[in-house]
Amino acid sequence: MKNELDSTKILHAYERIMANGTPTEDGMIYEGVEAISDYDGYNIYLRGNGVELSIGFHNTYHMSYDQAHLKESFLKKVALLSK
Repeated sequence: MKNELDSTKILHAYERIMANGTPTEDGMIYEGVEAISDYDGYNIYLRGNGVELSIGFHNTYHMSYDQAHLKESFLKKVALLSK
């Protein structure tokens, strides 16, 4: 996968969700995006609208989705959250 994500923006979105979100079973949700971290904090996950994005150590990432338009709308929402 080509490196198309700005990890700094993803981390800003994660922090905003954690600061302003509502608790869920796994993490926090804000504006339709759920933020989760694993027990040691090295991996974070953002998910919503049929898309799951995981960011790991050294800014490695994996994104899973079924349709490209879902991915695009998810990334737009994350970009708005990062501002």
